[in-house]
Amino acid sequence: MSKAQAFPTMVTPFNRDGSVDYGAARAMVDWYHEKGCGGIFATCQSSEIFNLTVAERVKLTKTVVDRAAELSSLHPDKPRLTVVASGHISDSFEDQVYELQSINAVGIDTLILISNRMDIANTGDEAWIADTTRLMDALPDMPLGVYECPSPYKRLMSDKMLTFCADSGRFYYMKDTCCDAALMAHRVKLIEGTPMKLYNANAQTLLETVRSGASGYCGVMCNFHPDLYVWLCENFEKEPEKADVLQSALSMAAFTEALAYPVTAKYHLKEIIGLPLSDIFTRKRPAADLTEYNVLCIRQMELLAEEMRKLIR
Repeated sequence: MSKAQAFPTMVTPFNRDGSVDYGAARAMVDWYHEKGCGGIFATCQSSEIFNLTVAERVKLTKTVVDRAAELSSLHPDKPRLTVVASGHISDSFEDQVYELQSINAVGIDTLILISNRMDIANTGDEAWIADTTRLMDALPDMPLGVYECPSPYKRLMSDKMLTFCADSGRFYYMKDTCCDAALMAHRVKLIEGTPMKLYNANAQTLLETVRSGASGYCGVMCNFHPDLYVWLCENFEKEPEKADVLQSALSMAAFTEALAYPVTAKYHLKEIIGLPLSDIFTRKRPAADLTEYNVLCIRQMELLAEEMRKLIR
């Protein structure tokens, strides 16, 4: 089995005036790289793509791609960060093509299609496949992926939709948000023998799914303790007992996702990790949502993460 990998769903740092802080974004790429992540999902729901302009989505993605390339040159002994990105949020076909072509032009490794942007009215598998085929025909011949983004509504992939993607030979990546370990094991079997790989977005089911053949984790919690997810993905077969204990801790920690995310992630990156974020501002929700209770939970989670690091040393 090839080594599983951890991909953070990158949050977008902002300046105090509300503009995107591209310098902080570069520092975040450095941190993900230092912690051993296999790649970055550069523009996704965690990045607040529904609150970014097309120009901001493109520049943010380019910032990540460029910094990943620089790090590869600076550290030739370490694997290069894979950069995947989405960013098509429009309803119209023409606008989606423009968004996707613009994102792809900056040199990403895989272009991710959001599952609810095809057949927006959710009329059925055949309509989704027809819309996806039309979109594929309008795009350059680059590696594609699919993301079951929860917003504006979650469109889970049916067997028919997933088989279509896998058998096309164009799809290499799936960010799975079904949170169902048995279904993910079934999906892994469906895409077996194709270029497509499944990355689980749900922390609680991660260990069970990588043991069933999933290719790793792509989720929110890599903005808090990515090194622990990297270790689990790389060592779950070699050290199964430690993996079981670590998984239990990660499961409990991941329930903090229900707090004021992504404000909590920005607080953690700025105040606990010490990255040079100008502010914890988000466009999605007010910073005031970061209550004392939220801060207490995030700081307790960091203490738990430190204990887990002692376990796996």
